[in-house]
Formats: sequence, C-alpha cells, structure tokens
Amino acid sequence: MRISDLLRQPGPTLSLEVFPPKTSEKYEETAAAAKAIARLNPAFMSVTYGAGGGTSAFTTQIAAEIQRETGVPTLAHLTCVSSDRAHVARMLKLYRENGIENILALRGDLPADGSRSTDYAHAIDLIRDIRAQGDFCLGGACYPEGHIECPHKSEDLEHLKEKVDAGLDFLTTQMFFSNDIFYNFLYRAREKDIQIPIIAGIMPITSPRQLARSAAMSGTEVPQRFRAIVDFFGDSPAAMKQAGIIYATEQIIDLLANGIRHIHVYTMNKPDVAAGIMQGLSAIL
Repeated sequence: MRISDLLRQPGPTLSLEVFPPKTSEKYEETAAAAKAIARLNPAFMSVTYGAGGGTSAFTTQIAAEIQRETGVPTLAHLTCVSSDRAHVARMLKLYRENGIENILALRGDLPADGSRSTDYAHAIDLIRDIRAQGDFCLGGACYPEGHIECPHKSEDLEHLKEKVDAGLDFLTTQMFFSNDIFYNFLYRAREKDIQIPIIAGIMPITSPRQLARSAAMSGTEVPQRFRAIVDFFGDSPAAMKQAGIIYATEQIIDLLANGIRHIHVYTMNKPDVAAGIMQGLSAIL
C-alpha cells in the first residue's frame, strides 16, 4: 500500500523504523527483531539503508519479508551520496521486483574518507532521478532544527521547498526532544507553502550513550527536563529504558493532542521499546 494513501485515511498513524544488519552473520537476528516489531501492527515500517549503500541488499530483503510475512507496508530508504546512476537504477529495479513501492530518498551520511557521488550532489538530484524512473510513492527527510550542515534555518527551508516541488509525497522529520521545536518548524513550513504531510520523528532514548551519540550526529537540542531524567536514571539501565519510553510516549501524546496525526518512531531495532510505546498508546491509537 502506498504511504500517501495511508496518510489520507482518517485517524492517526504510528509507524516504526528498523535498520538492516551490517553483516550477513547478523541477518537472522536482525530480521527476527524487525518482524517482531512489525507484529505490533504499525501503520507501516521503515527500513534504513547502510552508509555507502553497503547493506542495500539487506534493506530490500528485510522490507520484502516484512510485507510478505506480516502484511505491514514498508518504506525502503535509498541514499545517493556514494551511488552512481547505474546503482540507483539497479536498486529501483530490485525494489520494484520485490513489491516495494514506497521509498525514502536521502542524500545519506558522507563516508569517512570524504568521497561522494559525482552523479548526485544532493537529495533533490536523487528525487528527480527516481521520479523519472517509475511511479513510486516518495518521501524525504526534513530537519526541525535545521540541517547540521546548513548554517541558516531559512536557507534549509528553501532547500526543503525545492525537494518538495521536485516530487515528494510526504516528509519525515529528524528526531527532536522538544515538541515546541516541531510546532515552530511546522508553522514555518506551512508559511513556505509546504503542504504535503509531515510525519513527526520520535526517538526513545534508553541510555546516556545513545543520547550523546544521537545529539552529536544530529545537532538536536536536548531540553533540560530530559537531561535531568538522563542524569538521574542513567546509571540504571532498566530505569533509564522505562523513563525513555515514558518520555517518548508523552511526546507522542502531546503531538496527537495538538492535532499532529502522523508519528514515526525510531526503534533502534528494540522490540521491547517499540512494544512499550505501543502499549502506552493502545487506547489512544
């Protein structure tokens, strides 16, 4: 099912994200976790794409297995920073052959050696290429606090508008820990005449290390309220996990109460964390 059709249906949606293994030895373990998360019956599942496309075959395999074995629609990521047009064409063919009709088109993280594609400078180049090669439902990323490589939020919003006009059907935000940041971003996006659905991205933080890594990579602001939670519960893994699930669930409840209908949870391949959130929202959803 196309995600654009799902987002037009009445009522809220909650989708869940997983990532593929880095090696074939980890495939069965990762696929089992992904299918356990899928059995929670989210609106759809997102499957990421490894840095440099190194796990692209696993992305296809896990996304196809989720759809085939659980009936949950999947959204396969596709990055271009280390890809040429021939590789992208092969991936689109592979997705099509496996019944995957939803793609999240991303630039992707730059490789450690700094090398990058000569065919695709930015995500917009990938979006245009996919649009020219088939009738996929196409999503893109957006950044409520601005992209970490873009010094001005207004410039970042200009680039986002260009991506939308290139043919996106929906957007998914990077994680944020303060809903006020998202509400402000949504207002600015609508002022820019960005009218496609914007899915709010939420990441449950279950350890101090995860918070430090996520904040460093994304530049996400961490509210003092959440820092206090991590400082107090961080030495107890069980307590920190529970506190992180509750914090993320409260974020989602506030978003829904303020009219935000579509939520995407970055599960980090943890079925128990995804289940905790779904249980906390069972009557609400």
